[in-house]
Amino acid sequence: MSSPPAHTSTPFTAAPSSRFERRRVLVFSLLAFGLAWTVGGVIAATGGLRDSPPLVAGLSLATVLLATGYMFAPAVAHLLTRLLTAEGFDGAKRVLRPNLPAAIGTYLLAWVAPAALTLVGVGLYFVAFPARFDPTLSTVRSVLPADAPLSPELVVVVQLAAALTVGPAINTVFAVGEEFGWRGYLLPKLLPLGARPAVVLVGVVWGVWHWPVVAMGYNYGVGYPGSPWTGMLAMVAMTTATGTFLAWVTLRSESVWPAALGHGAINAVGGIGLVVSQSPPSLLLGPTVTGLVVVVPWALLAAWLLLAPDRLASV
Repeated sequence: MSSPPAHTSTPFTAAPSSRFERRRVLVFSLLAFGLAWTVGGVIAATGGLRDSPPLVAGLSLATVLLATGYMFAPAVAHLLTRLLTAEGFDGAKRVLRPNLPAAIGTYLLAWVAPAALTLVGVGLYFVAFPARFDPTLSTVRSVLPADAPLSPELVVVVQLAAALTVGPAINTVFAVGEEFGWRGYLLPKLLPLGARPAVVLVGVVWGVWHWPVVAMGYNYGVGYPGSPWTGMLAMVAMTTATGTFLAWVTLRSESVWPAALGHGAINAVGGIGLVVSQSPPSLLLGPTVTGLVVVVPWALLAAWLLLAPDRLASV
């Protein structure tokens, strides 16, 4: 793998002895949560995720608000925090540098690893729950019109190919709204606490930030055992595990773009297990990437990274 670019000092090279900027962390957190949870309140007040009114091009109001106001709240919070605390924008510019071609290996890792880890997790889910595996692709057949030009098998192949190729690139456009905030601002601000605490804290915060929409059925649906609290906790487990990987590629490259690409890749492949699954009684365990069984490979990688602090250190 390639080494990240050499800089004398970057936002990602803070030593544990560096000053912890408590006020800026607080301002950013209040803004990131306040903006997103306000959008969540609007979604809840207008029918929630299931009964949201249609808006444009077949998209519901909730879908549009999630993809814009909610997902970009951390990015807006990053910029507003710099403005309100007179921090300036030099650090923002530096985390947005792609640092190519030196970091090309990290970009490739961010593109490929999410698919590999998620597909292994999907395999684990079907090993644990073989009755849920559906080789007849009945879920796909049920939504295809009778005169569809593609067979269900070919539809699955096309979906998988898209998830591995164009999907990550397209999703990066939306994922950068979160990554510019979480890994581009909060992570560097927490690094004076040490790399491991910083990475874990960002993952936990990222998961809690999702709670209002999880409570409305996002990722896990409704009515599963212990809902919505078990879904909220499962979300934190998932974001901490996947967030460790995203923090790792950020620190390696000293840029938010590999994290945005990795986040986009997770979103692209995260639901692929659904096409070969019987309608599951609960998404809490799988077969999506937010399920507790599917996220096991991610958790093992996170443990490997966190157990040795030098693995998280940027160069």
